[in-house]
Amino acid sequence: MRKLTLDEITQLQLQSCSADDWQQITVADDFSTEYLHKVKFTGINTLGVFDTSVSLQGGVKIHTGIYDAWLHNCTVGNNVLIRGVRDYIANYIIEDEVVIFNVNLVLTDGQTTFGNGIKVETISEAGTRSVMMYNQLSAHLAYILASYRHRPQLIEKFEALIEAYAQAQKVPFGRISYGVKIMRCATIMNVNIGPCALLDGADSLRNGTINSVPEDPVVIGDACHLENFIVCSGTQILNGTVVSNSFVGQGCLLDKQYSSVQSLFFANCQGFHGEACAIFAGPYTVTHHKSTLLIAGMYSFMNAGSGSNQSNHLYKLGPIHHGFLERGTKTTSDSYILWPSRIGAFTLVMGRHSHHADTADFPFSYMIERDDASYLAPAVNLRSIGTIRDSQKWPKRDLRKSKLRLDHINYNLLSPYTVGKMIRGRDILLEMRDAKEGILSEYEYKGVKIETRIMSRSINLYEYALWKFLGNSVISRLEKTTGILTDELIRKSLQKDTDIGSGNWVDIAGLICPASALNSLLDCVERGTETSLEKIEAAFVGLHRNYYTYEWTWAFDVLEKFYGKRPDEFTSEDVRQVVQKWISGVLAIDDMLYEDAQKEFTLSKKAGFGADGNEEDKEKDFANVRGKFHTNPTVVAITEHKKEKEALGKSIIERMV
Repeated sequence: MRKLTLDEITQLQLQSCSADDWQQITVADDFSTEYLHKVKFTGINTLGVFDTSVSLQGGVKIHTGIYDAWLHNCTVGNNVLIRGVRDYIANYIIEDEVVIFNVNLVLTDGQTTFGNGIKVETISEAGTRSVMMYNQLSAHLAYILASYRHRPQLIEKFEALIEAYAQAQKVPFGRISYGVKIMRCATIMNVNIGPCALLDGADSLRNGTINSVPEDPVVIGDACHLENFIVCSGTQILNGTVVSNSFVGQGCLLDKQYSSVQSLFFANCQGFHGEACAIFAGPYTVTHHKSTLLIAGMYSFMNAGSGSNQSNHLYKLGPIHHGFLERGTKTTSDSYILWPSRIGAFTLVMGRHSHHADTADFPFSYMIERDDASYLAPAVNLRSIGTIRDSQKWPKRDLRKSKLRLDHINYNLLSPYTVGKMIRGRDILLEMRDAKEGILSEYEYKGVKIETRIMSRSINLYEYALWKFLGNSVISRLEKTTGILTDELIRKSLQKDTDIGSGNWVDIAGLICPASALNSLLDCVERGTETSLEKIEAAFVGLHRNYYTYEWTWAFDVLEKFYGKRPDEFTSEDVRQVVQKWISGVLAIDDMLYEDAQKEFTLSKKAGFGADGNEEDKEKDFANVRGKFHTNPTVVAITEHKKEKEALGKSIIERMV
């Protein structure tokens, strides 16, 4: 680097450039004055070289350089294009190949942490479950910060670590990283921008970080307003969306004037049209409708129907109530839930519910309003083809391309988490049925009513799913072996690899793990033996990677309870019986899914097809638009699944002497 020569200063002045002090400008050795016109310099500035052209939309090419701009205390890298700055750019490091075109104001004002360390008042609008943001925040750490308020010392430790991280980010200058394009934007103030991000037409960005990466850029579009924010790689925020005091994780899409206030969004969430206020949106939370309000709740793998709404206050002590919708919950159009409530995993919520339901022990249910009461049909969602379709689409809709993934997502429908709840739900139903059958037509339980006549069906569905899961676990172990399955080989294969996994399991915003393993990690944080955010996030990775090892420990214990014998004492006859139960469970559930799919091809579903034609035209129109039942991809998958599982069960049995 060097100072400007007198000839260069003279030439710049001829090109309508000015400076408070030309000696405060440092340039690259190969610097040329040719591509600087109408530039005002104040403070200390450093300039690179400008020897390439850039292409804009419509095929327009412009040579890199600085045109019609005011720079104050800026470092400008090589081959940068800055053109049309109506106010000024102040206190920024602008890396190589950045384009800043037609903007109003870009500045860093004083010491700032760029959104790090800001508390988001998620779930509780009173701020009692606030989550402190930082650039690498995972859904799992945020879950602990929001949910584990029964461990105040733990929360203090985490917040101290995040505060230290935030203070380390505090500097008096911002950074616009390599390859960023900022086009037609108004005000950008105290914002760090990661590589290759595209900011096109944004109105206002204040106090935040855009963690874009070259392989997965961030896009922020027209008329968007962001304040006190962190946005992660692969995310798009478009078309008038407003984001305030919010964290937006990887691969998210907020579009069509969506509004987010005091909220957290994690991997692959989508929000269109509607409003989020103080929500914790775990992975794959989706809301696409203008009339939908999500407020003061925790969600994941959730699909909100149009007009879905919740209430977080009872006009007494203010908006202090909140609720939890466990993974996979769906709300239908115009559904309503009065907080506080907790809805079990993979439950369909239909109608208006104002009785503070707690259905956590009844996953895969329907909760339906009838006569101003909430009726629960436990387990019936196990036979819904929609549930299977959801589980298949989630992995395919993972939009994250970055090598660094902040959230570690378990997609399994059946896991120790959900199956453990099924076991508890089954036990509750057995107790209800045995006590009330023939006496009451319905039973009240934690804000919902369960009809006695459906209890046996629900118990059977849970048992089918239980043996499907347990059989899968046994067969997965035996499939790793070769040759004849002798009693000795069976017992060796079915031994535990670890004692970790026994007891209760938890779903910490997409990551499913044993509660004991999680608590061991949290104990270390509380004692101060885990003293870095990097190590804590790495521990979450370890919990995720060891899922199947821990899962077998849990399945081992449950098999001993339900089969009455330790798996490492099994004989070939024991395995045969477990496999037969597994086949029965798998086929029973697949048959119900097949039947449910068939309903989509009944006569009533063909209304609206074959416009202006006869019945034959209706059939042809339906077939051309929707396809035929036996060739539908989901139906074919069910049919193939049945064949594969029957063949797998048969092959295991044939290997035993």
